[in-house]
Amino acid sequence: MSTKSEPWYLHAGLYAVILVLIYVLIRVAIIEPQEIVENEKYFKAESRARMLNIREAEKLWFNKYNRFTDSMDSLVNFLKNDPSVQKAITGTDSVTGRSTNTFVSLKDGELLWDSLFRSPKTGQPFLLAVDTSKSADTVIDRRGNVIKVDSTTVIGKRYVVTSPDGYGSVGDLYSDAMRFTASWE
Repeated sequence: MSTKSEPWYLHAGLYAVILVLIYVLIRVAIIEPQEIVENEKYFKAESRARMLNIREAEKLWFNKYNRFTDSMDSLVNFLKNDPSVQKAITGTDSVTGRSTNTFVSLKDGELLWDSLFRSPKTGQPFLLAVDTSKSADTVIDRRGNVIKVDSTTVIGKRYVVTSPDGYGSVGDLYSDAMRFTASWE
């Protein structure tokens, strides 16, 4: 009784399928997760660098206008056109001789003002908000009659910029002590 052996090309095909499956398994289990982790690190670092640049821009805006702004358009326009910004970037400290530029270069080494608008991961705009506080003062005469009510509205003494992708925030709407602090610092 003779047994018929299987053709050689059937075994070669099975070995080829096994090799392809091993490659796919290595790709899915090892290589792609590393790429995802590297991309996530990049997006996190880039988002945080942009938020730090927004913080520095808000500081310059505050020095000029004595309040913060919640308009990214106005802030970027200010960065592009105001001479005080150029002076802060190109200036040097007279005592230490160090540069007065406090802006952070982005990962590609450039500093583009238009990049402040959006998060690099999703393209969503950064969320920028300022506080508004109202105070009322009532003037009463000796008989208890209200003479006048003065109300004062203060806008922009605190700000917060938040990443739409959950990479943190800079500033605080409720505390002057945390006004320039980043959530990751």
